[in-house]
Amino acid sequence: MSPRIRLGVVAVLVAVTAFLGSAQPASAHGFSSVVYVDVTGGDDGRLRTKLELEYDLFVVSAADAGHDDALFRAGTAAFEAGDAKAQAAALDAHRKAAVGYVRDRFSVTSQGTGCVPAQSGDFTMGRRQGVPYADLLLDWTCPKRGVDHEVRSGLFPDAETYVTGTRTIVTYDVDGRTGSAALDAAHPVFSTHQAWYERFREFFRLGTEHLLTGTDHLLFLLALIAGSRRLREVVLAATSFTLAHSVTLMLAALGLVDVPSAVVEPVIALSIAVVAGWHLWRLWRHGGRATDLEAAGGGHFGLDRAGWTRLGVVFCFGLVHGLGFAGALGIDSAFSWTLLWSLLVFNVGIEAVQLTLIALVFPVLVLLRHRAPAAGLRATGVISAGVFVMGLVWFLQRILAD
Repeated sequence: MSPRIRLGVVAVLVAVTAFLGSAQPASAHGFSSVVYVDVTGGDDGRLRTKLELEYDLFVVSAADAGHDDALFRAGTAAFEAGDAKAQAAALDAHRKAAVGYVRDRFSVTSQGTGCVPAQSGDFTMGRRQGVPYADLLLDWTCPKRGVDHEVRSGLFPDAETYVTGTRTIVTYDVDGRTGSAALDAAHPVFSTHQAWYERFREFFRLGTEHLLTGTDHLLFLLALIAGSRRLREVVLAATSFTLAHSVTLMLAALGLVDVPSAVVEPVIALSIAVVAGWHLWRLWRHGGRATDLEAAGGGHFGLDRAGWTRLGVVFCFGLVHGLGFAGALGIDSAFSWTLLWSLLVFNVGIEAVQLTLIALVFPVLVLLRHRAPAAGLRATGVISAGVFVMGLVWFLQRILAD
């Protein structure tokens, strides 16, 4: 083996080993939260916002910010008892701290001038992904009506140390415009007069960031790359994966599918192990011929029987990963059609990252297989073995955690 090829093998293995060593052991999505906001035109030209906030997180954050130990005790007891009426009553009894927390971190402005919020009605309770959410209605009086409005959200920031990477998903029907937006710490503000491409750009970015920070989805893609024999095979597999998770993400957003994360997360981990194990099994069975196409192959898209079978397996697992994406975004009830278009752009962002990673990694493996076939097989074998072990470990952790 030439020094250049040997260096390539080492570089691939070191990069993969470092990545696996830094992977989080349990959920790829981390301990985060999603806030939901619906903005509509209210009475007398006012704006109305309906905020949905994860209840237990809201209680802890509001109690801490307002130095209200009584809210923490009452809210925690109601949460542990699973009593929705008691949960709402705890927030109502301590509305100064609860509403004050939101007013300090969520705002609406009209051409740069702040709008004044007032709570409408009492707190109510709902559920998302099986988790209690508190609903808060705020009516905003703005000095200038019928003009551009800006919404800013800094709810549940990383600095509080309770969660990381909180996102606020906003839908709006105001100022004669409808749309949706995804806010986070890096992009906390949006305008109701934003252009359609600005809105879609936010969800495209959200999709790219979600895949890049979702360790288990990255490992699934890495297993696909390592086990693919031809470029078209890995591209078709990645695209099949995207189409599949688009289906279930859309079904979840329409409120037609709701599968508990206790089922989804272990299956996602198992899918990683299965796809990586598939290549290990081919290496064990075929040895140096593991990357060969079947003699009778060459059907549609140039895939043989093994390629089509693998594509079907990837598609089925992609359906489950779509439920994982929906869970990470907290989507389990019907949304507006406007947001559905944004979610499609979210999926385009995921696909763009997948194809970029394939373009970066797969040519290196092809070069190794061409110049030094044995070294190329060893490299993909080591990668697949590492991913296989990680997938099994996560599967056991998620099963035992439930």
